[in-house]
Amino acid sequence: MTSSPAAGEAFQNARATLDTAAGTVTYYRLGSLIDSGYRQVEQLPMTLKILLENLLRNVGNGVVRDAEVQELARWSPTSTEQHEFPFYPARVLLQDFTGVPAAVDLAAMRSAMARLGGDPKRINPLVPADLVIDHSVQVDYFGTADAFAMNVEREYERNQERYALLRWTQEAFENFRVVPPGRGIVHQVNLEYLASVVHRNKDVVYPDSLVGTDSHTTMVNGLGVLGWGVGGIEAEAVLLGQPLYLLTPEVVGFRFTGQLPEGATATDLVLTVTQILRKRGVVGKFVEFTGAGLSQLGLADRATISNMCPEYGATAALFPVDDETLRYLRLTGRDPKQIDLVERYAKEQGLFRTDDGGEPIFNDMLELDLGTVLPSLAGPRRPQDRVTLAEVANSIRVAFPDQFAAAANGHGGGAITLVDKDAGTVTQLPVGNKSAGVEIEIGGRKATLHHGSVTIAAITSCTNTSNPLVMLGAGLVAKKAVEKGLSVNPSVKTSLAPGSRVVTDYLKRAGLLPYLEALQFHVVGYGCTTCIGNSGPLPDAVAEAVQDNGLVVAAVLSGNRNFEARIHPQVRASYLASPPLVVAFALAGTVDTDLTQDPIGNDRNGSPVYLKDLWPTHQEVREAMQQALGPDLFQQEYAEVFNGDEHWQALPLPERGDLYEWDPNSTYVQEPPFFKGLSPTPGPLVDIEAARVLVQLSDSITTDHISPAGSIPKDAPAGRYLLEHGVPLREFNSYGARRGNHEVMMRGTFGNVRLRNELVPGREGDWTLKMPADWTIDPQGEVQRIYDASMEYQSEGVPLVAVAGKEYGSGSSRDWAAKGTLLLGIRAVIAESYERIHRSNLVGMGVLPLQFMPGESRQSLGLTGREMFSVSGIAEGLTPGKVLTVRCKRGDGTEFSFQARCRIDTPIEIEYYRHGGILPYVLRLLLGEPQTVST
Repeated sequence: MTSSPAAGEAFQNARATLDTAAGTVTYYRLGSLIDSGYRQVEQLPMTLKILLENLLRNVGNGVVRDAEVQELARWSPTSTEQHEFPFYPARVLLQDFTGVPAAVDLAAMRSAMARLGGDPKRINPLVPADLVIDHSVQVDYFGTADAFAMNVEREYERNQERYALLRWTQEAFENFRVVPPGRGIVHQVNLEYLASVVHRNKDVVYPDSLVGTDSHTTMVNGLGVLGWGVGGIEAEAVLLGQPLYLLTPEVVGFRFTGQLPEGATATDLVLTVTQILRKRGVVGKFVEFTGAGLSQLGLADRATISNMCPEYGATAALFPVDDETLRYLRLTGRDPKQIDLVERYAKEQGLFRTDDGGEPIFNDMLELDLGTVLPSLAGPRRPQDRVTLAEVANSIRVAFPDQFAAAANGHGGGAITLVDKDAGTVTQLPVGNKSAGVEIEIGGRKATLHHGSVTIAAITSCTNTSNPLVMLGAGLVAKKAVEKGLSVNPSVKTSLAPGSRVVTDYLKRAGLLPYLEALQFHVVGYGCTTCIGNSGPLPDAVAEAVQDNGLVVAAVLSGNRNFEARIHPQVRASYLASPPLVVAFALAGTVDTDLTQDPIGNDRNGSPVYLKDLWPTHQEVREAMQQALGPDLFQQEYAEVFNGDEHWQALPLPERGDLYEWDPNSTYVQEPPFFKGLSPTPGPLVDIEAARVLVQLSDSITTDHISPAGSIPKDAPAGRYLLEHGVPLREFNSYGARRGNHEVMMRGTFGNVRLRNELVPGREGDWTLKMPADWTIDPQGEVQRIYDASMEYQSEGVPLVAVAGKEYGSGSSRDWAAKGTLLLGIRAVIAESYERIHRSNLVGMGVLPLQFMPGESRQSLGLTGREMFSVSGIAEGLTPGKVLTVRCKRGDGTEFSFQARCRIDTPIEIEYYRHGGILPYVLRLLLGEPQTVST
C-alpha cells in the first residue's frame, strides 16, 4: 500500500472549479487525494467515494479532522479496523406520519429553549427539508369513480388539526417545504422531482445525499443518490446542523449479468434480490450494484430494487450514476442545465459508471444472472419469503396447516404435499373440499369465501407505482381480461393508489385506465395506503364471514411490507406481487391456486382463460410506454406540487409566531414530556436496579409489533383515552394520524393484535404479567394491559426492561417504537440482535440496548420474565461495546448473573445516552453548554 501523505497535505489542492452549462461551479476534487498518494481512491466503491467527498469538503469545519479523511481514503476491503466519522447529508426528507412527530419535537424544543432562557429561533432547520403528506389517506371508498374525491374528503375531516400544524411549521421554520396531500408518495416524489443527483449550495456543488424519516428513503439510491432511512430523532438532529456519525462501512457488491426473460418483471427481480441478500446477511452494510447487466435495467427497475433495501436489511443500496440516470432525468423533465451539471460533475469525480469501466473493489461480491428470474410473490408474512408463482398455494398451506386440514363438515378433499424449504420437511396433509365455503352477498352479487380467498387486491406503494413498465403491464392485463369478459369477485376490495399523479396521466394516455376501472381498480388516492395498513375496512359481509368462520383470507398488494397484521387485522396472509399479478389474483379470487396451470377464470363462452392468455410481452409494454410517457407529464404535474387543492388552501393558518401554542384539549397534538423539567446540564449515569420485565418476546419482532400502527381499537388503552376525551369512534382515525399526541401513542406501544408476550403464553395482543412489589403476596402476578402495568410500575418507582430474541426492531424506521418504549418506563432492552435503525433510535431516546453474548439467549439462560433484573457497570462509565453484568433474582430468592454487551456503538452515542437522548443533547448544545465529544 502507498504510504500516506502528512496530515493536511492531501487537502491543499482539493478545491477546484468546473465549467458547466449552469455556469462555473466550485467542487472538491477526489482526484486531489489520488494525486497526493491515495491511489486506492480510484478503485473505491461509489458509495465510499460519496462519503469521502463529504469528509473532504467539510474537513477543517471544527468537526471533521484530517485523520478521518485519511482513514477513509485508505479503506481496504480486507481491513477489519473500523473508524467513526461524521457525515453531513445535503438534505432531509420527511413524510407526514414521521414528520408530524418531528414537527412536534421541534416545536417542543422551542418551548424548552424559551424556558431555559435561550433564543427559540435557534431551533430551526439548517439544511433543506421537504415533507410530503402521503401517509394519511385511507381506502374508505373504492370501486367507484368518485372514490378518490370521497377519500380526500375523509382525509381532511380526520387530519385538519395535524395539517394545520404542518402549515404552522411551514410558516414558522425557514428552509422547510411541504408537499400537500394528494400529490404522491414521498419516495416517488423524491425520485421524480426533489432529487437533484448533484446538489448546489450557492456556487459549491457536491453529490446529492439525504436521510429520511422513512426506511424506504433508499429508493432514491436507484438514481445514484445516497440516502437512507433514520429515526425521526436522528433526522431532527441533522435538521439542526448535527452530523450523522457512521462507522467505516462494509460495502457488498452485487453484480448483474444478462437480461430479464419474458414473463418476469422488476418486482420478481426485487423479490429475488431481497431473498438473496437477506440470506447472505447484509444488515448494517451498504450494497452497491455493478456489472454490465445494469445497462439492461431501466431507472425505474433500479429504484424498485433500491426501494426494498430495508427488506433485505442493508443501510443503502446504490446504483451508480450512468447514461440511464441521465436518460431518466431527461424523461422526468429536469432542467437541461442540471443534467449537464450531473454528467460533467460525475465524470470529473470518477462517479460515472460505464460497462467497460473498471469495477470497484468490495468487501464481498454476489452475482445474479437476470435471465434466471422467475415470476414470484413474497409471503404470506415476510417480504424476504419469496415463492414462485407455482408455489403460492403450497406456501399458504404450510403457513396455516390447521385451517387447511379436512373440512369441518366432513367433506374430504384428498391430500396435499407440503414442502417447508426452511425446515427441510415434507408433510402429507389432508385438505378440505373447496365446496365447503361461506356464501355471502355484496351489492346484490353472491360470492363464496374459503381459506385463501383474496379479500384485498391493491396496486399501491412507492415500490411499484414508480415503475411505468409494471403499471402499464397491469393495465394491459386488465385490458385483455375485460375483452375476454372476466370480472373481479365482489368479495375482493380493489384499489389503485399511484405514487404520483403522472401514473394516472400515462395510464389515461395509453388508453388503459378505463380497463382497470372496469375491474374496479379505480384511483382511491395518491399516497401510501394498503402497504402501511391504511387499507380501510373490509365490506361488512366479508368482515363478518371472516370473523364468524375463522377464515384465513389473503391480501395481494404491490407493496413492500406484509408483516403479520400490518395490511389488515382480519387478513392473516399477505403477498407482495407485481401490479399485473395483483390484477391476476383479483380475477382469480384466491391464492390457493397455481396460476401457471390453473385457469384464472372463464370467458363469455365459458371457456377457461389462463394467465398466459392475459400476460403482455415485453414488446407490448415498451410500445405502451413509448406512446404514453413523456417529459411534459412530469413538468405539468410538478409545476404546482407545493400548492395544494382547495381543501389545503382553506385550512386556517395560525398566527405566525416563534412558539407553538399548545392546546391542552387537543387529542392530536400535545407537547411531549421529553424536555419538561430538563436541566441545563445532564446528571450522572446510574446503574439499573431491581427492574421488572414488561415484555419478553421471540425472534423477528418488528417495529410493527412495537410501534402503534393502523386502527385504534375502542377497548384498547388508546381507545379508552379517546372516548374519555369525547372523541366518538368514527373519529378515532389511525395511530399514525395521532403520532403528535404522546398520550395516544404510548398507550398503543406494543399494541399489535398479534404480539405474543411470553409472560402471558397463549394470549395475543398487548398483555403482560404485572408482578407485585412483594413476591410473597402474589408470586404469579396479575395479567394486565401493557400500558396499565407500566403505569403501575412507574407509580411504584420500578424501572422496566424488555427481553427479546434475534432481529429485534426490524421493519420501518418508526421513532415511536423507541419513544413509546421510553415512555412506558423501559430503561433497557436485552436482545440477541438488533436491526440497525431501531437500535439507533433506542439510544437516541436514552434507552440502553444490550445484547446477549454469542451463544446465549433468554432460553439458554432460562429466563422466564418473572425475574428481577439489575444492570451494573453503567455508573462507572460507558464505552462503545462495553460488557456489562446483568444480575437476576428469582421469586424463590435464588440469584444468578450473565454478561451482555452494550450496543452503544460509537462515542457520540455515549454522549446521546449521557444526555438522555439525542434531542436533549442538541438542545443543550444550542443552549451553549460546552460539549466534549470523544472521537
